[in-house]
Amino acid sequence: MSKTGKSVHTKLYYTRIMQFKTTERVVFINKQKNSGSERISFIEHIGNKIPDPVIIFAALYIIALIISALAGGISFESAGPDGGAVTYQIRNMLSFENIRWIFSNAILDNWLAYASGILGTILIVMFGIGIADESGLLSALIRRLGTSVSDKLLPFVLVLLGILSNIATDAGYIILVPLAGLLYAGIGKNPLIGMAAAFAGVSAGFSANLIPATVVDVIIGTNARAFAESQGVPFLSSLGKAVNPATMHYFFMVASTVLLVVTGGIVTMKIIRPRLEKDRFTIPDDISISKFEVTGQERKSLIWGGIGFLSSLILVVLLAFGPLSGYTDENGKHITPFLDNIILIITFVFFVSGVFYGYASGKFRSLRDLVSAMSKQMGTMGYVIVLTFFSYNFLSLLTYSNIGTYITYLGAQGLKLIGISHSPILLIIGFIIITSVVNLFVGGMTAKWMLLGPIFIPMLYQVNNSMTPDIVAAAYRIADSSTNTITPLMTYAGVILMYMRKYNPKLTIGNMIGIMLPYSIIFLISWTILLVLFLLFGIPLGF
Repeated sequence: MSKTGKSVHTKLYYTRIMQFKTTERVVFINKQKNSGSERISFIEHIGNKIPDPVIIFAALYIIALIISALAGGISFESAGPDGGAVTYQIRNMLSFENIRWIFSNAILDNWLAYASGILGTILIVMFGIGIADESGLLSALIRRLGTSVSDKLLPFVLVLLGILSNIATDAGYIILVPLAGLLYAGIGKNPLIGMAAAFAGVSAGFSANLIPATVVDVIIGTNARAFAESQGVPFLSSLGKAVNPATMHYFFMVASTVLLVVTGGIVTMKIIRPRLEKDRFTIPDDISISKFEVTGQERKSLIWGGIGFLSSLILVVLLAFGPLSGYTDENGKHITPFLDNIILIITFVFFVSGVFYGYASGKFRSLRDLVSAMSKQMGTMGYVIVLTFFSYNFLSLLTYSNIGTYITYLGAQGLKLIGISHSPILLIIGFIIITSVVNLFVGGMTAKWMLLGPIFIPMLYQVNNSMTPDIVAAAYRIADSSTNTITPLMTYAGVILMYMRKYNPKLTIGNMIGIMLPYSIIFLISWTILLVLFLLFGIPLGF
């Protein structure tokens, strides 16, 4: 290896870190004016007053019941799937008949079977990803790639790894961000530079990926279909073609990944590095790169993980051209079993790769260990189960009572009155701005989608039928991801701040948001432009 320092190597890092420890450093990075801190405190104060999403949906359920009783019997006309007028009437959900409907459907139809059983789909995805994560495969891959690249390419690689790490839920926050700090410390640069790049990739790039049918894809896509079908909106792409909910954004997500890696790397090199590279920083005694090194055993296990990946891939190809190949049924309809089961197939690939790695590394020694690993991942889904019970019952109530349709009708009429109904671009930008602002105060991608999706998907389609569900969902993904790094209410904001304070004990949440603001602004603008270009040139978002 070259001694010029252009190549990153963990032993070299460790040597330099030990040298850094001989000198005490005091850090004062990007001191902000009081007015900026006050604005951050205001956002944090307002956000802390907002109840947990579970409480919000429970309260909305009660409010919807009261509204249905007060407005029961009101009739109105709205556009149907074929463009013709359809008459709706708001149902009084406190009548004896409808109260019986609430209790009879609360568990099965309105929760477990909502959106064709999306809850079960999410849990199944976690089986495969859970095995890959618990085996240590994903952690080893992140560390192996992060310590094997040129320091000039490091910002771009960290953003990419951050984006890809989202398939492993929290792995990016817990592993990649602190690792990025160590990598930069090892080459004699401010660790906050690398941590900012990694944080931007993990959090601001949350909705982008190169891998299809991730958990985010399932949640966004399957719920989008449910929101559309609940009010008679055809679940078709912007080009008028049927799409799979889990892959309806895949082409756009791949392009988004390339865009965010390039822009994120450039922001790091041109804006973040010049701001931070001359600031002094501290290397605490408890920081050691050794815990992030890829051991010899892990390297051997990665080879076995690769063998598992190739083995599962061969089987997938055989299935794709065999029993799961497309065919035309007796009614002349083309059936695509492979695409229809893409979630199970990808889950299988993760599962097999994780099993091979886990047994090779010694993490798994028996089938009982596999069961324990899957059970542990299911334990992390407890909040999702609670949230979906309340949110899906609330959404089912909105649909059955026709209150949701009425809200959509009123919103569509309002958008037509202000004169932007003929401009899909303005509608997209407006929706992105609204979601971005909401994201500053309401954490949780799923919760916000449950609040905004049922209203905006049918509403924007009624205003302009070129605003198909896949476009609205893509706009939501852009807005939700881009502002994750600049809200103190993001789940891991405190964790990232804790990591950064190891190198700068006086860093505040306002300082951290100030560092991350350029990523947020540039991601939001460039990502929105990318979506507009897809629409203008008629490029399919996915398949």
